[in-house]
Amino acid sequence: MNQKVLFYTVSEEVFSRFPGYVRGVVLTYGLVNGASPENLVALLREAEEKVREQLGSAAVNEHPRIASWREAYRSFGAKPSKFRPSIEAMARRVLKNEPLPSISALVDIGNVVSLSHLVPAGGHAVDVVEGDITLCPAVGDEQFVPLDSDQVENPMPGEIIFSEGKTVLTRRWTWRQAKHTLVLPTTTAIEFNVDGLPPVPVSEVEQACLELMDLIGRFCGGSSRYEILSSENPRISL
Repeated sequence: MNQKVLFYTVSEEVFSRFPGYVRGVVLTYGLVNGASPENLVALLREAEEKVREQLGSAAVNEHPRIASWREAYRSFGAKPSKFRPSIEAMARRVLKNEPLPSISALVDIGNVVSLSHLVPAGGHAVDVVEGDITLCPAVGDEQFVPLDSDQVENPMPGEIIFSEGKTVLTRRWTWRQAKHTLVLPTTTAIEFNVDGLPPVPVSEVEQACLELMDLIGRFCGGSSRYEILSSENPRISL
């Protein structure tokens, strides 16, 4: 029996509303997740220090790579001071000299790359995905269960969501992940999203994807590939 082919799509409306946006996608299968070894945690601390050196005492929300996300959030009705884009939330924590916790090798790898490039980079376990996945504006009847709660929420109509059918995997584009595709120690297949809004060039999104693949290979094994979702290439197969 043939295995069903699943697709990953970014809707045309996302590209039309946010010109120049691209999403790098790293897909890895047959990996082994677990606790991070000391040398991976050391890479995380180095990435934190890089953020401190890069941002220093400057206003975080004025950095071009963070300001672009704040403006995107405003455009679909989310106050960025209340719902901080993931990269801004991480940067603010790092600037307070609060080390990010070491969660697992895969989560730490995502944080290393995210901080190193000041771009959102988040992973979803795809060994639990059974349907097509899409980045698109919400209708409002989709269902979201946060990773730290059992309460079901509905997104605001028009906010950008990442979803599997009517099941929301991430609300507000890069804000908060759902419980459904949470990366666990038992995860054997993952997709990492690397989000590039201008002024981040496509070439840097590609570089971040290559770094993710290298780190996953070093610390978790598996077989990896990456693709770039763009207005010219809005759909890939999983």
